[in-house]
Amino acid sequence: MILEDRPINHSQSPINPQSLSQENESVLKIWGRASLHGQVKISGAKNSALAIMAGALLCSQDCRLRNVPSLVDIERMSQILAAVGVKLKRSGDILDLDVSHIGQSKAPYELVSQLRASFFILGPMLARLGVARIPLPGGCAIGARPVDLHVRGLQAMGAQVHIEHGIVNAYVKGTGNNKLKGAKIYLDYPSVGATETLLMAATLAEGETTLENAAQEPEVVDLANFCRAMGAQISGAGTKTISISGVSSLHSVDYPIIPDRIEAGTFLVAGAITHSELSLYPVIPEHLTAVIAKLRAIGSEVMVEEPNRLRIIPNKLRATDIETLPYPGFPTDMQAQFTALLALSEGNCVVSETVFENRLRHVAELNRMGADIRVKGNNAIIRGVPMLSGAPVVGTDLRASAALVVAGLGAEGITTIQGLRHLDRGYDDLEGKLRQLGARVERVPAQIEEEELPPTPTNAMTATP
Repeated sequence: MILEDRPINHSQSPINPQSLSQENESVLKIWGRASLHGQVKISGAKNSALAIMAGALLCSQDCRLRNVPSLVDIERMSQILAAVGVKLKRSGDILDLDVSHIGQSKAPYELVSQLRASFFILGPMLARLGVARIPLPGGCAIGARPVDLHVRGLQAMGAQVHIEHGIVNAYVKGTGNNKLKGAKIYLDYPSVGATETLLMAATLAEGETTLENAAQEPEVVDLANFCRAMGAQISGAGTKTISISGVSSLHSVDYPIIPDRIEAGTFLVAGAITHSELSLYPVIPEHLTAVIAKLRAIGSEVMVEEPNRLRIIPNKLRATDIETLPYPGFPTDMQAQFTALLALSEGNCVVSETVFENRLRHVAELNRMGADIRVKGNNAIIRGVPMLSGAPVVGTDLRASAALVVAGLGAEGITTIQGLRHLDRGYDDLEGKLRQLGARVERVPAQIEEEELPPTPTNAMTATP
């Protein structure tokens, strides 16, 4: 669960996103069925930026990151880095980090508890300082994301790791140089977080580390490329086997973050559900292979206009089954948005969520809008309906909130979305970009209290006997 923000004070505030105090005071109103048109600029990838910001701790000099999105999660990671001694300065989408002096090995609980990605600092801090104390992380309540893969990997590299009272205590003992040792590590599951934590830790370890069954996501490749740009010796990123030869130190870097494939996918779905032709840039089309394939199966035409530009030309929606899988499979972060799209498709289909066990809570809210979806286990059984109707709904996590925005764009009438703290974690000025495309979207003071919401429809989130 995400707790109330309690930001620390530091001399240079790196980011100033919309005041977090407004999270519980505003709702997003969407007047549906507007035709969208034009082009939208895709921001830097949230999941890349967060890992790379943590990776900057490996360097004892300055780092400059470009194409950094303006998000609540980025602000929280900035606060965590500032708390351990990093000096940050933000100018537009450029973030400068002075990581020469890390004054603490413990990150503050009140910050870490709000951001899952904060746990990424464990690997680089342990590699650089030989000691780290990190509270167990928080974030979206979309299911269990245990840290045992991180811990076992670090232990294989010679770290002593103990978890007491919600704090992960890790240190390196023995040789006197506080260096981790290279190791061969097999991950039971291709976890993105564990892959990134261990990759970062291995860059400054003594000897060679091999990660087997590693995550292959583009964000892992981006992190590896960032580390390589600082002088790390890494090969195989983007495959199931990553090899890292440790080096003694890393140097300054000026590095651009890749475009956000999930933001791009969300806008592609927005075009499909509103029957609108849209152009998106910059994108890396190969990062969206599975998303594009499913959009084409649903009936839309997706064209690669330029190496970094996509155009969606919508058509009649037809049902298709989807199963989420680790990359290069269909991304779990696009499941909710496609569930909204398929709610308006012709025919029946099944969406299977295999990555997180608690990621179908948006179904109840879509049913409130008139969708016909039943949940059985980790499957959403969808019977397409001809229309959705605007309704007051609540976003339960980041991508669920995005799905409700998409549904609201395609629905008749006005949709009012609460829970904007989730949306602000992962989308850089989403409503501004939608307005630029012609949508009527407005963030207004809350007028509907949660207890005034109508009861959940009886067919929402019900299990089939």
